[in-house]
Amino acid sequence: MRLRSLRRRLPSRVRMTTVFAAAVALTASLTSAVPSSAGTSAPAAERVAARSAERGGPGQPEAHDVVLAVHGGAGTALDPDHTSPAEERAYRAGLTDALRAGQRVLRRGGDSVAAVEAAVRVLEDNELFNAGKGAVFTADAGHELDASIMRGSDQAAGAVAGVRSVRNPVSAARLVMDRTRHVLLAGEGADDFAARAGLPTVTQDYYWTQRRWDQLMAAKEKERGARDGRGGDEGPRAKDAGAKGADSTKGTVGAVALDGRHHLAAATSTGGMTNKMPGRIGDSPLIGAGTYAKDGTVAASATGHGEVFIRGAATATIAHLMEYSRLGVAQAAHQVLIKQLPQLGGDGGVIALDGKGTFDAPHSSPGMLYGYLTRDGRIITKIFPSESPANE
Repeated sequence: MRLRSLRRRLPSRVRMTTVFAAAVALTASLTSAVPSSAGTSAPAAERVAARSAERGGPGQPEAHDVVLAVHGGAGTALDPDHTSPAEERAYRAGLTDALRAGQRVLRRGGDSVAAVEAAVRVLEDNELFNAGKGAVFTADAGHELDASIMRGSDQAAGAVAGVRSVRNPVSAARLVMDRTRHVLLAGEGADDFAARAGLPTVTQDYYWTQRRWDQLMAAKEKERGARDGRGGDEGPRAKDAGAKGADSTKGTVGAVALDGRHHLAAATSTGGMTNKMPGRIGDSPLIGAGTYAKDGTVAASATGHGEVFIRGAATATIAHLMEYSRLGVAQAAHQVLIKQLPQLGGDGGVIALDGKGTFDAPHSSPGMLYGYLTRDGRIITKIFPSESPANE
């Protein structure tokens, strides 16, 4: 919080000058998103600086000619001082693998829906991210997963909520869109539908990871501290569990894509919030909150405080600002994520892509994990706050 407060007090001209000077001093290869082994021996601060790139100002797009983007959640992001070179490589590789999966679909002439499904499936299978295999625990030590997908050409959509035995919820969401007359299936009905459709199923222990278990224990210890009048003071276990990695309360994955026929699509998947009440559903499976796609406006996937994104109809509002107020994608996303949602009491981020390949990833949280693929095959990944500072 002190760092955020200090950054707010710095004049924007000073911040932009500093960032610009750093970007000019670096070679194009160092700002490349896909990490190489050459930088693994450098101190964390140097590794971050070597990959930092100049970011546009408020309401300015981050990139052009983007065909696919993914995110791995918003929150405190990764702390470079507590992230080993191996961990950095693993996170960047996870985002890159997802982008490569979607890229293969697009190169074969596949549509944007298939591309976002393929990208999100890779993230669901990676336990580093809070979706699928890496899903967090509910308060009763279970796992309940949500996902949604939307096609921009006709605004068809599908979603599942509270599933407990689907390996890849995003694929279940697509089946809801393609094979039923409904948009959202929940709980046991969604699990049964996915199984009957032939999707791989798993038992609850498939989702179990030590890291997520430690996060649950830390959350419960903090909860006990609050009840006992200790002000939620964190004990050793809580401090250890929270020392590394992104804030698990905002972990979500998502993808947006633009195919060769200029059609947009978006998908989002999550394990929810650590220690959430059983049955709690956030924004990820709700069309217009966590996911939205409409040709001519935007494909957007959100991550953050789900209740706030629901109340603010976050992704649909971005599309409506573009359609009715004629704002650009970056302006509309900035207006919603940075101006409106914080007033409702929550933060987070969004990846947003328009039909021309203009891309932005504004976030009010200290950091967000994301990456994107350009039309010429270039991949950029950003995992540290210095690579993608919070917008103001």
